[in-house]
Formats: sequence, structure tokens, C-alpha cells
Amino acid sequence: MEKIIKKNKKVMYRILSMVLCTLCLTGMFSCKDFLTEDPKGQLATQTFFTNPGDLDMALNALYSVVTNAGTSNNNVGTDCVGGDDISTHPASNKAPLREHDQYAVTDNNAWLPTLWTQRWTTVKAANFVINNAARTPDVSEEAIRSAIAQAHYWRAYAYFYLVQCWGKVPIMLEEDINYEAPLSSIEEVYNLVVEDLKIAEAGVPVNYTAEPYARNGVNLAVNQGAVKATMAYVYLSMAGWPLNRGAEYYQMAAAKAKEVIDGAENGTYYYSLYDNYGDIFTYANNGNNREVILGLHYYNDNSWGTTANWSTITDLLQDMSQGGWNDTNGEIKFWKDFPDGPRKEATYSPKILLADGELHDWWWDSDPPSRLVVAPVFIKSAENATPGKEYDYTDPTPIGMIGGKMHQVIRLSQVYCWYAEAVGRSGQTNAQAIEALNKVRNRADGKASNIYSVGMTPDQIAEAAYNEHGWETAGNYWAGFATRYHDMFRMYRVKDHFEFRKINPEVEVAPGIFRKEAVPVTGTWDDSKMYCPYPYNDAILNPNLK
Repeated sequence: MEKIIKKNKKVMYRILSMVLCTLCLTGMFSCKDFLTEDPKGQLATQTFFTNPGDLDMALNALYSVVTNAGTSNNNVGTDCVGGDDISTHPASNKAPLREHDQYAVTDNNAWLPTLWTQRWTTVKAANFVINNAARTPDVSEEAIRSAIAQAHYWRAYAYFYLVQCWGKVPIMLEEDINYEAPLSSIEEVYNLVVEDLKIAEAGVPVNYTAEPYARNGVNLAVNQGAVKATMAYVYLSMAGWPLNRGAEYYQMAAAKAKEVIDGAENGTYYYSLYDNYGDIFTYANNGNNREVILGLHYYNDNSWGTTANWSTITDLLQDMSQGGWNDTNGEIKFWKDFPDGPRKEATYSPKILLADGELHDWWWDSDPPSRLVVAPVFIKSAENATPGKEYDYTDPTPIGMIGGKMHQVIRLSQVYCWYAEAVGRSGQTNAQAIEALNKVRNRADGKASNIYSVGMTPDQIAEAAYNEHGWETAGNYWAGFATRYHDMFRMYRVKDHFEFRKINPEVEVAPGIFRKEAVPVTGTWDDSKMYCPYPYNDAILNPNLK
């Protein structure tokens, strides 16, 4: 998508300026500037899509909104810090993240309005296309159907995040302003997600073959395989908490995942696993990654542009000489339980370079202790300061925040895990589920270990797949989809981790060396902790959010 953005940048910004007048969800934003009806926005709704180029520009604007909504961690993913794979800093300026880590998010959390706003911006951008694109003249019905289908997909994507993060939310299908929009039930929101995905599945092509939607042998826009994969995880989520629809939906999840897997194996889709786990995250494979089924694509820029990706080097520790901000770090027990092998080596930094200029094990500390955070460091998404150069954890050169790495939303290895888990949780076993698990684990181990066998029970298959998926995605929350936290959420295991973090036992990380989490967790569990509160200012504007 970056080529079209560069080529039509001035035009895109003109369109965005008009489109966003109608896209901004009035009554849902915390800024009054967004809450004022703008006649230019109404004019765009009435007069846009009057020539063939408008359809491309509207899709371009939609993807710009989507990628902007996925850039930095205050835009997407803060709730995922509640997972057992990720923690944060006990002090510094990390209070917005720390509240999620402590399961004590307040309605005036400084980053919460952004997390909320970005989802609604995507909904409004999608609605603009869904409700108006059909009148574009001199464009094939297939092109219109595909554009509208893509918009339905991204609306479903945004609502899936909303319902997981907040539960009951308003359903907005128009661009008009409704300050008193009622809350829809969780079931109603999920039903909308499924309905939108079905429309997307029927309308997008199996594969794109031409720019700007395809490049280097991979698709940059939503194709049929991406929709099917998304449906698999949505059904998996609906089978679990809070809807608890059980075996029927696990079977539906397995069926959709199988369609993707079969399509990859018979050549319908181009997806394939890399032999080496670490290759998934190299810059060399950034623009032609055949394991990625759906990604958010960025390019390097020297400004805070809407398509500039905040580098995930911010995962590095505060006192590292590379200048990491220590927004997030790995949780210790999860690191301890993580199986050794190439996958673990590519997920966590083998050593950390501290301000003394020396490489240390992550658990190293001075005597007496001097480091505020002593925790594993995620490395697989880190970027070098020089575009196109692979990151080197031994290089002390300071690293910037803005990069061009794709945010990987769904990978084929995840679909293998979803398929196996859904088969197991539906009470079944089959050879394909075992084969899927072994493909993931053999690659992770760097050898044909084949530790999973047809003699496993359905529960054993399901739990093995759940664990493999957690290890495959550890520390990756930048797309806000199918994270470790969302797995824990649907399995109602957040409470268990809350209780573990309250105890915060020391973990033996090396012979005779014990470490524990720096961020304390206190209080008494109740299920409201599974959801974020509605942002305070938005609850004032819409009394239904109180």
C-alpha cells in the first residue's frame, strides 16, 4: 500500500481531510474538535464517489486509517499487557500500561481514549465505503464488491477488538452523529462481526495479482485467506468466554482454519512456513513474507506520519545503551516455561547491552541491586536505526522509534495452532491436527522432534495448541489480534494469572538466581477486570457509557 500512498499523497490527504470529517465518530471521541458536525464532511458523503478514481482513493484512505490505528502501543495493544507473556515498568511514565498490567485500569487512563478512538475511526472509515461506494460510476461490479467487502472486513476487525476490550459497545453503521447511541449486547456485537466477515469472505478475491494490492508475490490487502483465518479465530473466541458457545463453534473454527491450511497446501493460497523461525521477523523478508496471511504495512519516514511505524525497539530495557524506552518486557515465568530452541532464541535477546557497555544475561544485576527492571527482553520485532539493516543486539548505536517493519496480524503458524486447538476442544482428534502441531513445534525446535502423537487425548491436543500459539506470538501485541492475552481471555484464564501475580513468587532463572516481577498486583478479582472501562470524557458525552 505504500506506493499508492506515496504516489497520491497530496490527493490522499485531501480525501482524508474530507473523509475524516464523516469518519470521526462523533460522540465517541474525547476531543470536542471531533465532536462537531462539519458540513464539508456531509458534502463528502453526498458528492464523493463521482468518478472511478474515488473508489481507489477511498480504499487508500481506509487503509491509511487502519495502519494509523495500529502504529504505536497507545493506539493498539495496551490491554494485552494483561497477558502472562508481557509486563512493564514499575515507575517512569508507564502508568497507562501499568494499570493494565495490574488489572486496575481507570476511566481516566491517559492512553485509554486513544485505544478507544482508533477503533471507532476505523469503523467510521469502513462505514463511509460500505454506505457510499456502490454509486461509483464506470467501475466494474467486481471492483465495487471487493472494495465494500474490504471495508466490511475492517469494520469487523475493529468491532472484534472493541467487544473483547470493552464488551458492550454501540453498534454504528452510519456516518451520522448519535450522542445517545445505546450499548449493544456482546452477542449482538459478535453477530455483527460474523456478518461482516461473511460479506468480506464472499466479496474479496482469493488472491490479488496486481499492485497496489499485491507485490513481491504476497498480498498487501485483505484477501479470502485472510478473511477465513480471521473467522477461525473469531469462532474460537465465541466458543469461549463470555459467550461460551462451546463445541459447535469450535467445530466452526476448525472448519475455517482447515480451509486456510488446505488452501496453502494445494496452492490456492501462497502461504508457507519459513524453515527457520527467526526468518519470520527479518527485515529482508519484510516485504515478501509468505508466512504472513494478514499484515499492516509501513514505510520508513522521518516524521510522525500516519504510516510510520513506531519501532518495537521500545520493548528494550530503560537502562540499555541502545536507548530503549522499556514500555514492555517479558514476564519471567512465561520465559522460564518457554521451550528452549531457535524459537526462544529469536523471541528473546540472547544478551542485553547495558549502559556499562557490556553484554549481560537479562537477570544480571549489581550488588547491591541497582536495576529497576530485571526481566527478559523481546527481540523478534526489533529494528535497526538504519532502514533495511538487520537489528544487532550487540551494536550500541542508538535506535530511533520510527521504523518500517510490517505489523504481523495473522501468520500461517497461528492458523495451524487454531485448527489443532479447535479440533481438540470440540472433543475430537485427527491426524491433521497432530501434523499441524508438529509442523509448528519442529520448526520451533529446529529439528524433527515430532513430540505430538495420535495417541493424545482431545484435551491434550487443545492444551498443546494453546501453549504453542502462546509461544509463537509471545510479546507481539502490535496488531491487537489473537495475542496471548486474548487467548487467556477467551479461556477465562486471566483470573488465574491475576492470582499468580498477587503472590509474585520468585522464579529460579539460572542456578541459584531468583527473580520476580517488578510491578505489584493487589486487590480482589471480579470479572469487570476482564474489560476496560469506557473513557471518562466519552462517558460524559454519551450517558449510555456510564
